[in-house]
Amino acid sequence: MTLRELLSRPGITLAPGVYDALSALIATKSGAEIVYLSGASLAYTRFGISDVGLVSVSEVADTLASITDRIDTPVIVDGDNGFGNALNVQRTVRSFERAGATAIQLEDQSFPKRCGHLDGKTLISKQEMVGKIKAALDARSHQDMQIIARTDARAVEGLDLAIERAEAYRDAGADVLFIEAPQSIAEMKHLTAHFGQQIPLLANMVEGGKTPIRSADELAEIGYKIAIFPGGAVRAIAFHLQEYFQQLLANGNNASFSQKMYDFNELNDVIDTAQLLQLGTKYQEKEMDR
Repeated sequence: MTLRELLSRPGITLAPGVYDALSALIATKSGAEIVYLSGASLAYTRFGISDVGLVSVSEVADTLASITDRIDTPVIVDGDNGFGNALNVQRTVRSFERAGATAIQLEDQSFPKRCGHLDGKTLISKQEMVGKIKAALDARSHQDMQIIARTDARAVEGLDLAIERAEAYRDAGADVLFIEAPQSIAEMKHLTAHFGQQIPLLANMVEGGKTPIRSADELAEIGYKIAIFPGGAVRAIAFHLQEYFQQLLANGNNASFSQKMYDFNELNDVIDTAQLLQLGTKYQEKEMDR
């Protein structure tokens, strides 16, 4: 199923954030119909750094390919600002599409870009972003590949100019609008009232960020069609890892933590080791009878 097909259904689509094949596999086994490959989560987990534009296009593409090789669940990919100008955007779209993306998110930040809930962002012009969207649409090989246009203008220029930018991105042909970091429920309702009957809107739920956290059902009532929780898994894992390492170093073993972790066999069950080994026997040559 593609994002386009999910959006055609009533209600809201919930896309948990993932950062590698294991997190994507567990999200899928937990019932996720679609996942979101977060650029911030890649920065956090692969490099232990903040989301300030230091992850490269090839690193995202490699991670995406490892995910789509492991799961059939559709993947929305955070494409940052396209990693350059309109021609870079086209390379990004082609690369991510070949790696199996069902949708690519592009934003109107300039370099160096940063997390949408950090202060100090700067923007490219509205006209340049319109050109990037048109370039992305020209580069995709089929209509099922959705282009999500994100504006970070709320924090830089205010809500009215963010809406003006979003209107231009809608008119340029974007499939979904992502107006980042509204600061109240009233602002969120204003956005859905303005755009909700014209184009699907995406809500970004960042724990501790600038936008009020609401459940997927509550966001659907407001008028959103997609909800992403991009960094929640990483924040949960980081919390868990800190607790794990602290107790290991304090106790010298994992006995006190054993009920909060998989053992060897349980993890093998999660990652389907038995099925993988069984598949391998299919390709083993049998010893010929003498």
